[in-house]
Amino acid sequence: MIDLTVHEAQIEKNAQLCARQGILLPTYKEMADPDTVSAEIKEELKGIGLNQVHSRNLYRVTWENEALETGGTYSGVNYIEIPSSLTGIRARVVGLVGKWFPTGAHKVGAAYSCLAPTLVTGQFDPEKNMAVWPSTGNYCRGGAYISRLLACKSVAILPEEMSQERFNWLRKMADETIATPGCESNVKEIFDKCAELNAERGDSIFIFNQFSEFGNHLWHHEVTGRSMEKVLKQIMGPKDRFAGTCVSSGSAGTTASGEYLKRVYPGAKLAVSEALQCPTLLSNGFGGHRIEGIGDKHVPWIHNLKNTDMVVAIDDEATMRLLRLFNEALGKAYLKEKGVDPSLIEVLNVMGISSICNLLTAIKFAKYYELTEEDVVMTVFTDSEAMYTSRLAELNAERGPYTRDNAVADFELLRRTGIDALLELRYEDRKRIHNLKYYTWVEQQGKTYAEINAQWYDRDYWENIYRAKDRLDELILEFNERVRRYM
Repeated sequence: MIDLTVHEAQIEKNAQLCARQGILLPTYKEMADPDTVSAEIKEELKGIGLNQVHSRNLYRVTWENEALETGGTYSGVNYIEIPSSLTGIRARVVGLVGKWFPTGAHKVGAAYSCLAPTLVTGQFDPEKNMAVWPSTGNYCRGGAYISRLLACKSVAILPEEMSQERFNWLRKMADETIATPGCESNVKEIFDKCAELNAERGDSIFIFNQFSEFGNHLWHHEVTGRSMEKVLKQIMGPKDRFAGTCVSSGSAGTTASGEYLKRVYPGAKLAVSEALQCPTLLSNGFGGHRIEGIGDKHVPWIHNLKNTDMVVAIDDEATMRLLRLFNEALGKAYLKEKGVDPSLIEVLNVMGISSICNLLTAIKFAKYYELTEEDVVMTVFTDSEAMYTSRLAELNAERGPYTRDNAVADFELLRRTGIDALLELRYEDRKRIHNLKYYTWVEQQGKTYAEINAQWYDRDYWENIYRAKDRLDELILEFNERVRRYM
């Protein structure tokens, strides 16, 4: 759960440190609705680059940043709608765009929501503790960046086979970077490294495991979910219906956005995807895959399976081929031939590999439920092609230059996406997947038998996580007042 235990003496020290650095913290309310951010902060942002290491960029931990590399404030939720001319389905697919977060990915939100609460409660001591960010990609990047903005030291942990762009960036941002064996699905190796660090360094480190930190879940429920709701209210007509949210499993943080929307739109569903090459949720399977950013071979502790309606497996080969179709010149030219709006073609690069996975999930979901023009499906485009430029170069080296024939075949692959490798979950299916948590979290990671049962049977378990938001906002506001007294 989210620990709200207060350590008064350390809070005072943290406030003094933040005052020396000029650091103020945004509330969940401000991240979800940046119209509530003060005019003074907005004015400061006009002179700060989107990815600059500046503490005011904490106020850019929102989906509503103006789409500018420097000087922007807020301009509404960033999203794009993918039309039938591309997807081949009748339903409308709408994706929030993560490219305009600092670092170019939405994981800064989850990282902030894990670290900031420990500062305002006094559980984290920046002069003693290093923040450890175990990840399959963007989360450790977000954690390293948020740590710098909050004057904390960081350790980034990620698999050695992740894209070179991530490692190059981390060398400049993190205080320490550790590459673990394997690829995106080698999550246990990351956990093992955390255990090793804990044994070696003891209380000098503070591990923020995105797969078990409820701050991750809470941020997506309160910020991503509310941002999706804003978009839906903006684009839906009186006859339209919100059908559901489609996101990849990963750390399960973004699944919380679907849970939020199910509260607002009764009858809406939540579909969660993974790689076909590692179908853990679908069939208790295992393996390696190339959909960077979605760790596998376990069920995240923060995934509320009782609220998940479908699991979907996506072939990683489809994501790699569509990455080329959306970004290679001959691919974009062919899309134009097929009637896709040129203005949309030019922004398809907001989708990285896991974003394309989410798009394919939405298509499968829409085809299975036979959705129509009056149905809207929400998803998240977590990061952009900018994280995978080296992957495009590798694909060209492996497969040769991209041709029109490739584009024809890849467009056909997209349009023929079917309803294979998915499962609409019965009660028994949901419980089966939930029970898989036992082997990772109770046997290996020290969670208790009582708590894994509470996640399933206790009706207040997940509600208590969401209730923590109001108290955290109070603590953040109180903390900022202390900071201002020392400035």
